[in-house]
Amino acid sequence: MARATGKAEVVYERLRGDIESFRLRPGAKLSEIQLGEELGASRTPVREAIRRLAREGLVDFVPGEVARVAPISLGGVRALFEFRMLLEPQAVLSVAAAGAGDERVLPPFRELAQRLEDFDASFRARDTGEQARSYQEFYDITEAFDQAVIAACRNPYLARTIRDLRSQTVRLRHLSHSGPLRMLTSLEEHRAMLKGITQGDAQTAEAACRHHLAQTLQALIDSLTTRDLPFSNDVQLDVVG
Repeated sequence: MARATGKAEVVYERLRGDIESFRLRPGAKLSEIQLGEELGASRTPVREAIRRLAREGLVDFVPGEVARVAPISLGGVRALFEFRMLLEPQAVLSVAAAGAGDERVLPPFRELAQRLEDFDASFRARDTGEQARSYQEFYDITEAFDQAVIAACRNPYLARTIRDLRSQTVRLRHLSHSGPLRMLTSLEEHRAMLKGITQGDAQTAEAACRHHLAQTLQALIDSLTTRDLPFSNDVQLDVVG
C-alpha cells in the first residue's frame, strides 16, 4: 500500500504523534474542518491521514461520521499482546541466529547495549524528579532496539507486520512504564534480549523477549485496572478484544 506524501504525510505524522502521546485522548473527536484549520491543511490531506490512522487501528473511522481516536480497552490490549507474542520472539530469535553467523548484524545491538548501560548508571544517580523527566531517553533506546530488530529480521513479512503494529504499542508505552521500578525492570529485560542477540544465543534471546512481553502486558493490566491514571475515564475495562 502506497504511503501518503506531502501535506497528508505531515498531517499524519502530527496526528499519530498526538495520539501516541495522549495529547489526543482516546475517544477524542477528529473533525476534518477543525484539524485542517489547526494544521493549515485542506480537508483532503486531513481525510487521507485519518483514513491511514484508521487502517493502523489508532482511529475509529466510519464514513459519513466524525472519526474518533480509538479507545483503549483491556480486551484489546490482551489481543494485541497475544499477537505480539506470536511475532516478536520469533523475530528476536531470527536476529540472534543471523548475528551468530554474520558479524555485520551485531554492531547496532552492541551500541544499544552500551547506551543501555550508560543510561542505567545515570538514571540510578538521579533524584526522583530527574528520573521522571528522563523516561523519554529510555523510550528512545527501546524504540531504537525495536527498529533494529525490524531492520535485521530476515523475514520481510514478519518485519513488516511488527512495523505495522508499532503505533499501537507506542501508544501503550506510557501505561506500561508506570514508575521507576517498572522502568528498571524493563531495562533489565532489554539487557537480557541484547545479551542473547550479541552473544548469538537465539534461544535465550527469544525467551527474554517472551518474558519481556509477558511482564509488559501484566504492567498494562495493572495500570488499566488500578485506574490511577490521569485519563482513566478514557479507558474501557471490557474483556472483548
